[in-house]
Amino acid sequence: MARVIVGMSGGVDSAVTAYLLKRAGYDVIGTTLRIWESADGQESRCCEIDDARHTAWKLGIQYYALNSISDFEKNVTEPFMSCYIAGRTPNPCVFCNRHVKWEKMLYFAGVMGADYIATGHYASILKLPNGRYTVKKAHHSAKDQTYMLYRLSQEQLAATLMPLGDYTKEQVREIAREAGLSVAEKADSQEICFVTDGNYADFIKDNAKSPIPGQGNFVSEDGEILGTHKGIIHYTVGQRKGLGLPLGYPAYVKEIRPDTNEVVISTEDSLYSSEIICDNLNFLSIEELEPGEKLRCIVKIRYHHQGTPATIEMTDEKRLRVSFDIPVRAATPGQSAVFYSDEDYVIGGGIIEKTL
Repeated sequence: MARVIVGMSGGVDSAVTAYLLKRAGYDVIGTTLRIWESADGQESRCCEIDDARHTAWKLGIQYYALNSISDFEKNVTEPFMSCYIAGRTPNPCVFCNRHVKWEKMLYFAGVMGADYIATGHYASILKLPNGRYTVKKAHHSAKDQTYMLYRLSQEQLAATLMPLGDYTKEQVREIAREAGLSVAEKADSQEICFVTDGNYADFIKDNAKSPIPGQGNFVSEDGEILGTHKGIIHYTVGQRKGLGLPLGYPAYVKEIRPDTNEVVISTEDSLYSSEIICDNLNFLSIEELEPGEKLRCIVKIRYHHQGTPATIEMTDEKRLRVSFDIPVRAATPGQSAVFYSDEDYVIGGGIIEKTL
């Protein structure tokens, strides 16, 4: 009987993951990583321990809560705040997955003598003929979470099970109902887990250890001053709401310039880019591309982006150019660009450094 450590957030997806693996004959141990707690004691939506513990009790499996607060602060919240202060818009979940959740669960698996770890992500692990591991899109495309998993290492993927890749969300809820799990109807979290009210700027103001840029100028693309902004942490590329600029036409954030503390305002047409440069790369299905080497693929520039056909090319050993067949809207520095094959598995990805 193989032993598996299941990461349990307290939600329905991880609860059903534990249930399915136990039903399949695995020796299941549940764990919740306690990753964040607010000043008033409120927990993250990723570590609702009471619900997770109750599910483990219902399933009759061992359960442990592990303290990962310092790891989460170092690898997720501090870089998250630094990124916004630098005028970029981060994807904290992609770094949390690799550097906190997977690392901590694999460490715990070693302690407990487990063969695998498992999560409730909507994706599937795939081992390719070349021997490399990657993640494949979920059958339920609306819930697919491969975009958030592209930074995982080969060692992490080789030791991971993801049982929900072939299920829809409603099927998962129905399994939870049949199993009598109290979280069957629990709502999904819609925000970043540690910003429970969705107000990123307030979170940064309350928690940042470095100086936060103050008010500055809204400017047009040719440098005309259009008004005063509240501080660059309040804005992201493509934003329209909350600008407070009566310009007589729909205005959007085109660019954030931290060096001059300016937010560049333009029309929607200006948001489209044909090329982007990515750094901080991670490849899954292939070892890497050589400088000058090109590859055709589908590229997603945000979680809910459907993906656009493109050519990727290594420009040097650390950077990659993405040339889109059709210009993409609001490619945002700090966000992830994830590269997919025609067979819907992840080739790799990187962080958007700039648009061209």
